[in-house]
Amino acid sequence: MFHYQIDDRLTLRQLQMNDANALFRTVESSREELREWLPWIETTQKPADCLAFIDLCLQGARHRQSLNIGIFDRDRLIGCVNYNFIDWQNGSTSIGYWLDPAYQGKGVMIIAVQVMIDYAFYTLRLNRVEIRAATHNKKSRAIPERLRFQKEGMIRQGEWLYDHYEDLVVYGLLAREWTH
Repeated sequence: MFHYQIDDRLTLRQLQMNDANALFRTVESSREELREWLPWIETTQKPADCLAFIDLCLQGARHRQSLNIGIFDRDRLIGCVNYNFIDWQNGSTSIGYWLDPAYQGKGVMIIAVQVMIDYAFYTLRLNRVEIRAATHNKKSRAIPERLRFQKEGMIRQGEWLYDHYEDLVVYGLLAREWTH
């Protein structure tokens, strides 16, 4: 099971079934801000929705298809960082993330994504990490740009977001390029 202690306050660890209420509380308290870029916010209406999500996450981890990690400030769940999928045949994964707005702009997500990149390249021995972000989502795009990912292109109308399509910028990083 994935567990990484960043410092005396911040921990990354795999989501467990008993995290469902904490996950729901964080989503609920940040709903308006998160809704702007995350299409799953509207389908997360009660703790049971988070319980079902975590169950799927655990199944994905058991089958080595994905990995969903909670970001904790002491015991408070403040966000998530994940491998949306792991493509073992091609040695690649795609990282997604979100963070309680109260913690944004403090370097938390940069560190969390760095840990996930290290894990992908050094532990899982993958060759490529990808991040996709909506073209207008400057906060989300800042992460791969600060971590020296290569901007590889755009997927036009790549994500349906409530009532419209969003273009996605695709960033890629290869194992041989990763130094920090």
